[in-house]
Amino acid sequence: MNKTIAYFIFFILIQCAFANASEKEAVHSLVIKHSEVKFLKIVQDTLPKLVFVDNSLISFQNGIYKNRLDSIKKDVDLSYNRYVQKYIDTYINRKEHIGKMLGLSEYYFPIIEKALKEIGLPDELKYITVIESSLNPNAVSRSGAVGPWQFMYTTAKGYGLNMDTYTDERKDPQKASLAAAHYLQDAYKSIGDWLLAIAAYNCGTGAVTRAIAKSGGVADFWKVRPFLPVQTQNYVPAFIATVYAMKYHKIHEISVKPAGFNTHTDIIPVNKKISISSIAKAAELDVNELLILNPSYKKQIINGTNLIPMPLVIPSVTNLVYSSLYDLFNGKADEVMPVPVVSGLNEPIGRAIIHKVKSGENLNSIANRYGVEVQNLKVWNKLNSNSIVPGQTIHLTPAEKIDSILKESSYVHYIVKVGDTLSKIAENFKGVTVAKIKALNGLNNSAIIPGMRLKISKG
Repeated sequence: MNKTIAYFIFFILIQCAFANASEKEAVHSLVIKHSEVKFLKIVQDTLPKLVFVDNSLISFQNGIYKNRLDSIKKDVDLSYNRYVQKYIDTYINRKEHIGKMLGLSEYYFPIIEKALKEIGLPDELKYITVIESSLNPNAVSRSGAVGPWQFMYTTAKGYGLNMDTYTDERKDPQKASLAAAHYLQDAYKSIGDWLLAIAAYNCGTGAVTRAIAKSGGVADFWKVRPFLPVQTQNYVPAFIATVYAMKYHKIHEISVKPAGFNTHTDIIPVNKKISISSIAKAAELDVNELLILNPSYKKQIINGTNLIPMPLVIPSVTNLVYSSLYDLFNGKADEVMPVPVVSGLNEPIGRAIIHKVKSGENLNSIANRYGVEVQNLKVWNKLNSNSIVPGQTIHLTPAEKIDSILKESSYVHYIVKVGDTLSKIAENFKGVTVAKIKALNGLNNSAIIPGMRLKISKG
């Protein structure tokens, strides 16, 4: 009997030790790896008749996870239960993925935190972007949701984001984060519970409100959960597990992976129409890095004006580079003609004129992909409704423009480099002569200058 009492006293002392957050981690590294097996053996030897002993290890570990979540300073209730534990087990074993998220978060989280703080929302909401897009501004879902916060076109418009020929602000981390903050604020005001507001971000405020009514009217996610869509039932536990995995990555031996680009940046206004490739050349910067930092420019062209200058994000650079950019933006340097750069970041769809419908696509997702309006697609394709079927061909431009585009597609464009001559350029293309280049480009002589854009026949 004395041994039984000693066991309970010992167990209570260990649990109390975890009340001090600074001591939790030190105790964990020792207890989990060495003491638990020995501890259970002592219990089994001294109290062989106690039925609950076989589950002590599981209960002890679950208590550790719960204490860690409880210790995170938060406004959102990071509940712990078996649903959350399932996702914690998944994420702490996806070390490569969580490590990559940690690296990307060093750049994106400060941007998101600023937007959340501006609206007065909990800091933890930033982890939604990890679930939505894996912190990828260029992410596009099968349903046509775009950007780090995965906004659909209509919702994005409703929250002030601009999508036009040159820009898709759903991909802009700062502007999209501000729009998402307003959406979450509206959801919370309507529902009154942060976990349910997060659920609403996944399935919509209407679906959550109906689920609350079915559950008895109590705004408690765990009581409402059975009445929500299956995806949303899992969405909130996944959110909580993401917070845990990224907060306690060191304990689970998850190392931070480099973001893959310069996370120390500056923002400068651009008051003219200019290609990102021109900027990269003038400043001697990596064009792909500029594309990563400026994902919202759909054609890789910044369409700024004196009245509405557009932001350009660049890696922190030297004064000499700033001088080069100043000359470029103020007409004191030769500008390379805007030529979209084909890279692994964006699919080269700028010249597409038709699209074959794939399974799961709709007019909205196709319009978002190519930067056009749904109504235009309906007019160009003489559609009376939004219904389309897999295999159907959709025209992406007015019929009168197709001929000129097809004609243009028989050429390639060449940007003249330092040291180039027409004869040297002609040698690089089969069947091309100096005379053909001059005729195609309306040249009266053979004089060319670096940066000039020449049409070259494909043969």
